[in-house]
Amino acid sequence: MINSETGCEREVFDALRKLPGVKEAHLVQGSYDIIACIEAESMEEIKNILSWKIRRLNRIKATRTAIIV
Repeated sequence: MINSETGCEREVFDALRKLPGVKEAHLVQGSYDIIACIEAESMEEIKNILSWKIRRLNRIKATRTAIIV
């Protein structure tokens, strides 16, 4: 779940959808701006996608992660 800077939701959404590992992304209304689903072979790979790709995108203010096991 992602919060972006106000007015930058589409920009973040478009950049997010291009990242490897991102299987789905949806613009939403409410507490978050975007909900994304990533898929990886290991927890280490999930951490790398979150830390080094998603959280480093420009204009992201905050993220919240829920792991499905």
